[in-house]
Amino acid sequence: MRIGIISDTHGLLRPEAEQRLGGVDHIIHAGDIGRPEIIDHLRAIAPVTAIRGNIDGADWAKAYPATVTVVLGGRCFHVVHDVHDLTIDPAAEGIDMVVSGHSHRARIETRDRVVYLNPGSAGPRRFKLPITLATLDISSSSLPPVIHDLGGG
Repeated sequence: MRIGIISDTHGLLRPEAEQRLGGVDHIIHAGDIGRPEIIDHLRAIAPVTAIRGNIDGADWAKAYPATVTVVLGGRCFHVVHDVHDLTIDPAAEGIDMVVSGHSHRARIETRDRVVYLNPGSAGPRRFKLPITLATLDISSSSLPPVIHDLGGG
C-alpha cells in the first residue's frame, strides 16, 4: 500500500503535489488545509484522512478532528498537527508512525520504534524552506517514508 502524506497546504494545492500523489492508495493531510476544496481535490486522487490545523478555524473545518488515529495497510498512524501537542505515548499505544505538520520543516525521526514524520509544507513557501510532501510504501517489516521536494517558486 502506498500512502501520500501532505501538510500545510494553506489553501494551495500545487499541480506538482497532485502529480506526486498520483497513484497513491490513501492520503493523510496533517492540517492547515486552508480551504475545503483542497480535500475535494485530494479525494479525487485517493481516499483522505485529514485533521484540522491551527489556521483551520472556519465553520467547514469543524468537520475535521484535531487528531486522528487510523490503521492503513496493517500499520497504525496517529496524526496531530503540531507534534508538541501530542497527548499520548505513541510507543505505549502501539502507534507505528506519528504524522505531524505545523513547522513547515520536513523531518523523519525514529524514537522508541515509532517513526515521527513531518512531510513539510506543500503550500505557499514560508521563508526559504523547501516545498515538500512525503510518500511511503507500507511493508510488513518497515515504514520507509520518502520526502519529495516539489520545487516551485
